[in-house]
Amino acid sequence: MPLRIYLTGRVLVEDNGTILLGERRLMGRQGRLVFAHLVSEHLRAVSRDELAETLWPDAVPPSWERSLSALISKLRALLAGVGVPDVALTGSFGHYQLLLPADVWIDAEAASAAIDRAESALRKGKPRDAWGWAQAAYQISRRSFLMGEEGPWVTLKRSELREVLVRAHECLSEPSIWHAEPGYAVKHAKETVSIEPFRETSYQLLMRAHAAVGNRAEALRVYERCRNLLSEELGVPPSPRTEAVYLDILRS
Repeated sequence: MPLRIYLTGRVLVEDNGTILLGERRLMGRQGRLVFAHLVSEHLRAVSRDELAETLWPDAVPPSWERSLSALISKLRALLAGVGVPDVALTGSFGHYQLLLPADVWIDAEAASAAIDRAESALRKGKPRDAWGWAQAAYQISRRSFLMGEEGPWVTLKRSELREVLVRAHECLSEPSIWHAEPGYAVKHAKETVSIEPFRETSYQLLMRAHAAVGNRAEALRVYERCRNLLSEELGVPPSPRTEAVYLDILRS
């Protein structure tokens, strides 16, 4: 079993089912932030300035270089002390990189890969496969990322996970319609609309799901809600695809 690193929910490192490193040992919020940043960007070297902006998004203190060096030293010693296998924290020319095993499993990366596979399965007409991969992406992306932290980098990572979550809801909704489980389709499509109210593909799914369960009038109401929102907020009509779904339901 590969080394597993979790950045959503509780931050921790696990090897063969044993927790090697948890949040309590990560030297407080700053240690957790540095670790999460280096894990997320492990494929490249991260500059000291970039780490400083993550740690102190409002204002970098005068002594930031000394403070960052101390954090890096403590993190390097911590990783060595708990025996995390095949991991090295390197530093040169004002940059740091966390070298991880080639087969490392990182939850946020796994969620992104899973939703890509789910969407690919849908395109190939394999809804059961899509459901499984979408569930994996959903279970990870619904968890919080570094709860209690703020700043541009944290916001960016949360935005990326939110996009995975929206795509997972859509991928879970589509197979539910195919397999005559429109109640689940309605649930997931509603969640998507609540997260991204201007995402027309979610309205299309919600309309189809309501129609599949027999709520034709509710499906038409969803269209009206979408049309009014786009008109009032953006001054544009629904897309041709949304119109087509609406007309199919109207004629049914």
